[in-house]
Formats: sequence, structure tokens, C-alpha cells
Amino acid sequence: MMRLHSIGTVYAGFMQLQQLRYFAAVAETRHFTRAAHREHVSQPSLSQQIRALERELGADLFHRARGHIALTDAGEVLLPLAHRILADTESARREVQEVAGLRSGRIRLGAPPSLCTSLVPDVLRIFRDRYPGVELLVREDGSQDLVRVLAAGELDLALVITPLSGQAPALTTTELLREELVVVSPPSEPSPVARDRIRVHELRDRPLAMFRRGYDLREFTVAACREAGFEPVFAVEGGELDAVLGFVRAGLGLAVVPAMVAARSGLRTTPFAEPGMHRTVSVAHRGDVTPPRAARELRRILAERVA
Repeated sequence: MMRLHSIGTVYAGFMQLQQLRYFAAVAETRHFTRAAHREHVSQPSLSQQIRALERELGADLFHRARGHIALTDAGEVLLPLAHRILADTESARREVQEVAGLRSGRIRLGAPPSLCTSLVPDVLRIFRDRYPGVELLVREDGSQDLVRVLAAGELDLALVITPLSGQAPALTTTELLREELVVVSPPSEPSPVARDRIRVHELRDRPLAMFRRGYDLREFTVAACREAGFEPVFAVEGGELDAVLGFVRAGLGLAVVPAMVAARSGLRTTPFAEPGMHRTVSVAHRGDVTPPRAARELRRILAERVA
């Protein structure tokens, strides 16, 4: 079989990429005129470029017969190399454009309020320091609501609580951290238990300040109480995070919140007895869409931060 000088010939002589595209087009269509039409170039120009490529390589690439075009042995060798070079060039073009895109553009991030007051600000500060030209849009909502918004294409990334409940849409999730849940109570009132840890069954008949529907913290608390054999009592319900903390501060009831939130709340914090209560926080995106480069970079910073 006739061999081309070497793969290095492709790069050493650095044949024009358009010559490779024209060659691949003729090889795939088996027709010079159809290839020229596909590449939006005149047929004489395309033929001239193919001839120039053959001269550079020192080998004919096609058997030319009236009404019939076939690859020579040299053409058969070059075709997969040409496909690879063209594919690599396209990948490089996309990567460069995406890197350039980090100088501008936007990211649409969704996160539960509990993470918007703890993890998210630090992560966004790091991202903003590195990529000040990227616009940051944050949607604060309950995890279940964020899943629906993300699936509808209105967010690039979302921090959600996994495993996803109910009929969850096709999302790709990556676990970030396992977060401890604790009970908060007014610092001005006695501790809800005499010990330094509380058990779930000790929430029986204790008024709770409860989040609105759609918050995973509501679902966690209600599910844990029912597993312990009782229905929780709500002193007040329907609040967002800041409202619930305010209800607790006013002495309306206890609340179950993440430890990171409790640490910044100024409220008395009582952990659960072993094995404790935890929730898993994951970063999610639509499974059928690759997040933009800026969103992938934010996801990487999130993973670094929680590590």
C-alpha cells in the first residue's frame, strides 16, 4: 500500500484546513460538484485545492473516472486522519470560544435559602474575583421548586436536595456535601432538653415554626416525626427561611434547620442524638444539555469549596 510520508507531513507542511475539508467532502460524496456545493465553493476552486493537497503529499488521493470517483490507497490512509484533524480543530475552536465566554455572559444559579445564606455567597465571591465579566443571576427557592425550574430550562445549575423525590425530571446530579440538621430555639428560653442532644420523639407536642410547602426542610421534619410515630404540631407555618428564624426568635416555636444556618442565626442550637439528621446537597443540571463553560467553572469552584 502506498503510504503518505508520515502523519507529521500533515502538520509540518501544515496543509490548509480548507483543503482537508474539501478532500473529506469529495471522499464522502464521491463527487466533485456535489462536494463543491456542500462546501459553498466553485467546483474549479475545490478541484484546484485538492490538486494542491496531492502535490504537497506527493500522492494522488482519488481515482478519477467519468462518473466515478474512488479513493486511492493514499486517500484511504488520509481520510481518518483528516476527520481527526478537523474534529480536533472544531473542539479547539469551541474551547477557545468558551474560554473567551468567561470574560462575559451569565450564569443562572438556583439555591435553597439555607444555602444562599451559607455556602453560596462565599462561592460566588470566589467566582466573581476570577471572572468579573460574567453576570450572576441567583434564584432563591425551595429545592422541589428549583427542580421544576431547572427542568424547564430557566436555570443553568441548581443546588438541590437529593435523592430527588416524586416524579423527578431527567437531571444529572453530583453530590457536594452531607449537611447536619439541628434544632434551634430562642436563646432567652430554657433548652428544649436537659441533655446536650435531642431525640426526634422529644419534638412531640412541641410547637414548631414550619416552612412553606416546597421546602425540603419541611419534608425532612415531617417525615422524621412521622417515622417516630407522631404528627408534628405547627405553631406557625408558611414562612421562608428568615421568617422561620424570626418566628423562633420570637418564641413561637422550635425549628429544624441546617447546622450552617444555625451557626449564623444567634439562636440556641441543639444537635440530634446519633445517628442524627442529615440532608445531602447536590449540584444539578439538565441531563440533555451540557452546561455552558462558565457554569461548569462555577460547579468546579463549588466542589473545591466544600472539599
